[in-house]
Amino acid sequence: MENDEIIENVKTSIISMKGVGTTLLLNEEDREIIRELEKKADEMTLMGLGRGDNKGVKAVLKNDVIFAFTTNMDFSWPEGPNVILMHNECVVGQDLDDEAKLEEMKSCKDKLVIGNIVIYDTSVLKKMDAKKDPLIVVLPPKPCEEVECVDKVCNVVLASPSPPSDEYLKGKMGLDNLHGTGTFLLGFDFDCSCN
Repeated sequence: MENDEIIENVKTSIISMKGVGTTLLLNEEDREIIRELEKKADEMTLMGLGRGDNKGVKAVLKNDVIFAFTTNMDFSWPEGPNVILMHNECVVGQDLDDEAKLEEMKSCKDKLVIGNIVIYDTSVLKKMDAKKDPLIVVLPPKPCEEVECVDKVCNVVLASPSPPSDEYLKGKMGLDNLHGTGTFLLGFDFDCSCN
């Protein structure tokens, strides 16, 4: 199977996912722009909680092929956590999708709930120096079963880009920044069995 055919098969798989709109195959220039935008985003404070570390996008940027695609409110986010809060190499919080669990966490005096993010031990916030030793807001790489089953692909990675990269991608795809629309990056390598 030729690489072009594999790329087309992956595109078809992405488009078939519920809530996916436009797709775009990224070129080298796009990769470099996103790499720079993500570097800048990592230095900004995320959600008022700490510095960013978008491990998902960093992993995607290493792949042979990268697609960007838009999503609407019907898109099912990958199973969580999609945001992990780290401090001194320890997980101190994460996002939760389970409403009942979130309500349970709100009643715990030592936990802090911000939206759907739970900080498991508020004493960490009291002890840390936000300037010298901030929380790290990690956006992890995620799997994508719909593409993992495509013949001749491997190392499939799904990632949620930072707001500056999201804006850049929407601009490339000619989309307005409408409420409820987002972008994802999906990277993959060609058949790894010969590596």
